[in-house]
Amino acid sequence: MNNLYLGLDIGSTTVKIVIIDNDRRLLTAEYQRHYAEVFKAMGELVQRTLEKYPDRQFTVAVTGSAGIGIAEKLNLPFVQEVICSVEAVKTFIPQTNTVIELGGEDAKIIFFDNSIDLRMNETCAGGTGAFIDQIAAALKTDASGINELASRNEKIYPLAARCGVFTKSDVTMLLNEGAKKEDISASVL
Repeated sequence: MNNLYLGLDIGSTTVKIVIIDNDRRLLTAEYQRHYAEVFKAMGELVQRTLEKYPDRQFTVAVTGSAGIGIAEKLNLPFVQEVICSVEAVKTFIPQTNTVIELGGEDAKIIFFDNSIDLRMNETCAGGTGAFIDQIAAALKTDASGINELASRNEKIYPLAARCGVFTKSDVTMLLNEGAKKEDISASVL
């Protein structure tokens, strides 16, 4: 029986798991929010996933901003998340020029032109998953709802783009002034 490969990405807001086979075919991909209960969420996700593959052997690697400590505690190999992203892109979609990854609390842009170049926000979580969640809550929707609302916009408002706190203040002001949620959603995106 062939070995399977299990990747576990433990980020600032979610836990993700993937399983691929020797032919690099994706067998399982799931994620769930951990709500700061990282070990509990990770345990639930891993148990639920492994129940689908009884009697199988796995090669495991861990990544993500919260993954290094867990990898150390569980004596599992850790691979830095940007390296994981670069290797996945090179392997599965080598024609890619640019990758934008929005994490829960950071955002990365990886350029694949002549050499690999990485840019990452360092001082603000504006534009990240946590930011999108906050804006969605202010608009009484979720991330998918922001997309749906934005698809029907008529106007774009200028918003503070360098800081999530200032952007959220701008959104609150626009809501108080009666701006349409569709226009606010498009402006945020």
